[in-house]
Amino acid sequence: MEQESYKEYDFVVSPIEPARDLLIAELGEVGFESFMETETGVLAYINSKDWFDSILEGVSILEHPLFSFSHRIKTIEQQNWNADWEKNFDPITIEGQCQVRAPFHKKLDLTYDIEILPKMSFGTGHHQTTYLMLSYILEDEFDQKSVLDMGSGTGVLAILAAYKGATAVEAIDIDAWCYENALENVARNNCSYINVRQGDATAIQGTFDVIVANINRNILLNDIPTYVRHITKGGRLYLSGFYLEDLELIKEKCEENNLTFESNKQKDNWISAKFVY
Repeated sequence: MEQESYKEYDFVVSPIEPARDLLIAELGEVGFESFMETETGVLAYINSKDWFDSILEGVSILEHPLFSFSHRIKTIEQQNWNADWEKNFDPITIEGQCQVRAPFHKKLDLTYDIEILPKMSFGTGHHQTTYLMLSYILEDEFDQKSVLDMGSGTGVLAILAAYKGATAVEAIDIDAWCYENALENVARNNCSYINVRQGDATAIQGTFDVIVANINRNILLNDIPTYVRHITKGGRLYLSGFYLEDLELIKEKCEENNLTFESNKQKDNWISAKFVY
């Protein structure tokens, strides 16, 4: 794989909440693909090939009179990511049942242990949406289910679904580095039978009992009809990557496509929702 570089934006945010969540959402809309929360704000990463000088001009939250933002930019090579990650990544525990950790962290005596080397991929459990989706997977039945993890990032959701007994699991992400990283992580967790593929929703093949998609509001709204074409009758669809104020839009789109809203989870102002077909 050709070596790539990333732009790291180190944002200092005041007051930190809710400004940081709003900033992350808008940065995701303009192409930033990975985030790490810090004590003073957030580190945001974008592939250098997708970056341009005026990329922040469309991020309206930066002009909000009630919030203050400052940032520094630097370029980092992918080979430096692991060193940066070791300095900033703490292990996380979800619902007292599952630990998501890096190889250099101590393994806890929990039901599920997921070892992740995230590099530039989204999905460690730290972000509220990943945590919420992991929580849903922990509480629901996945034994003998076919599962699609759409926008899979590190592959962490697909890995937990496999640990929960899913027998046919696919993980799809449009980003080449996420694809490579998910391959590494499913092998690292002895889940090499998970089929990892690169692409967007047009790459989905076959049908699934469960589809999980943690992306962002606009992509979800566009792709929900595609998900429905690939979900079995009685199947479950879990969506995340949007805010509480977006939930009604998501519900309306799902109802238009014969999906029934069942429940939602909230962490800070982020939402995950469960629908049944």
